Amino acid sequence: MPDQVKTYRHWRDVPERAWRWQNFSPAEIACRGTGQLKLHPEAMNKLQSLRDRLGKPLIIRSAYRSPEHNRAVGGAIRSKHMDGTAFDIVMANHDPVTFEAAAREVGFLGFGFYPRSGFMHIDLGPARSWGEKFPVRELPFAPEAPTAREVLAESRTLRGAGTAGAATVGAAGIEVVQDVLTEAQGSVLPLVPYLDSLRWLFIALALAGIAVAIYARLDDWRKGMR
Repeated sequence: MPDQVKTYRHWRDVPERAWRWQNFSPAEIACRGTGQLKLHPEAMNKLQSLRDRLGKPLIIRSAYRSPEHNRAVGGAIRSKHMDGTAFDIVMANHDPVTFEAAAREVGFLGFGFYPRSGFMHIDLGPARSWGEKFPVRELPFAPEAPTAREVLAESRTLRGAGTAGAATVGAAGIEVVQDVLTEAQGSVLPLVPYLDSLRWLFIALALAGIAVAIYARLDDWRKGMR
């Protein structure tokens, strides 16, 4: 025997044992104006199946509507929302084409398209549709992650260039210090020859860094990584 449709004066009156749709709550399905809830198990089963198929949240703009609330919002006289078999789902996090196809696959038959308001109406039927369909969205391609070889080559190049740059700056700095000390008191003059040697050491490091960078780029070119 199929589950019976039950109406609750307020969604807080729904027994916890009677609610088995893990991705939704009674408050989401209840009337926005009165808090009343008509629980239609078949409709809820299809809604949960749709959620499972899409694998992402369904943002419900409107589900059950009490007759008075339906009149207040200008709903259709025989709106399926008053039966608890209709749902208005926001399309902000869904591709409308994919969403519609999945909804049809799980058994929804009625479709209303509201691209300006950003939601789609679905219900249990009869089969029909209305409104202008959503424009087709361009889905961007995910950026490709660099391969390990590309990362390694980039690392070698950057390290070589970085070493060369740092050593060049160091050599220039030593030259400035040497000039300053040369003009200083005689007590610091013995340090000048050592600074001269240190400058040549920095120059050697700069040349080594440049060599590493050039080798890395040549190796990349040889392996087809231009």
